[in-house]
Amino acid sequence: MADDRDDRYGTDGDDGEQDPARRRFAALRGCERTLSASRPMTLRERLADLATAAETAYDLDERPDVYGNGVVEALERRVAGLLGTEAAAFFPTGTMAQQVALRCWADRTGDRTVAMHPQAHPEVHERFAYSQLSGLRSVWPTQERRMATAEEVAGFAEPFGTLMLELPLREAGFLLPGWDELTATVAAARARDAVVHLDGARLWETVPHFGRPLPEIVELADSVYVSFYKSLGGLSGAALAGPAEFTAQAKTWRHRYGGQLFEQWPAALSALAGLERELPRLESYVAHAKVVAAALAEGFAPLPGARVFPEPPHTHQFQLWLPLPAEALNEAGTLLAEQTRQSLFGMWREPGLPGISCTEVTVAASALEWSAQDVRAGVSAFLERVAGR
Repeated sequence: MADDRDDRYGTDGDDGEQDPARRRFAALRGCERTLSASRPMTLRERLADLATAAETAYDLDERPDVYGNGVVEALERRVAGLLGTEAAAFFPTGTMAQQVALRCWADRTGDRTVAMHPQAHPEVHERFAYSQLSGLRSVWPTQERRMATAEEVAGFAEPFGTLMLELPLREAGFLLPGWDELTATVAAARARDAVVHLDGARLWETVPHFGRPLPEIVELADSVYVSFYKSLGGLSGAALAGPAEFTAQAKTWRHRYGGQLFEQWPAALSALAGLERELPRLESYVAHAKVVAAALAEGFAPLPGARVFPEPPHTHQFQLWLPLPAEALNEAGTLLAEQTRQSLFGMWREPGLPGISCTEVTVAASALEWSAQDVRAGVSAFLERVAGR
């Protein structure tokens, strides 16, 4: 789903040599080592990468798709097979997929109230589209920094027709419940005759934490949304998976919402390539994230108030909090890239108190070559470049 912020380069300003976003992009492109996320690419590099990756993902001698056939249908079948559902529907954006899912369940249950978390994606990053476009309303069984418990769902005072669970809960720190907690919460919703929808934008990487295969996780819910560009490195796009009748209805609303595009083969090809290339690697990313998180915690230990959260991480992503201004930290990151050709973090922001900054760390392929000692050394070099320390 398209988030309101871009954690890679910052925001473009006026054209010119001193433009911070252009300067940062150039510095990161020049890096030989990248700890969080991946080295940014130009359009030419992105096209070349797609052409190479797609060679083994799909027959490139086939004709392009037209209004959702061909490679798009192949992707839908692949996703349904991976998730163990009857069918899947491709969407150009996760926001659209999510809105359609919630709307379809509201029509089917006759209840336009959706229980979700106040930090869930529809509340934070979608400009309340569920209410503005579909006339839905949300309720919050909990406001704690975690998924709602079975007791909170069972005892919630207001009725609701759909329970939406974001797995992992990104804004809270990419948090996941335990397997028993998840199944109990789902059972509590079922006892209230509510349907369960999973916001699984990052569901792919939850398998190590739950210790269950994807179909077993997805089987808990009535429908699930997954993203192709977050953990899989696709260009864009998402899928909504579930019963065949439900996905057929979802495709009808996809058309009504403007999602029936003439050709979508670049996004579909990149999604298939991501499923082939990145999906098998996610378990190694999740394992190494624990090494990186522990090394970051040790490296920043002398700095009072520094914190890795959660520790250990539940997936291959986690938050790092520092008691320093975001502007100084972003400048330090750019200097580090320019002077040492290595990059540690994406963009920093101050989501709460001024001077308390947070960044999201994503451990992917480029991070696997970083040992704990490398990470600690990188932290020292980074702190040396923070102004005012």
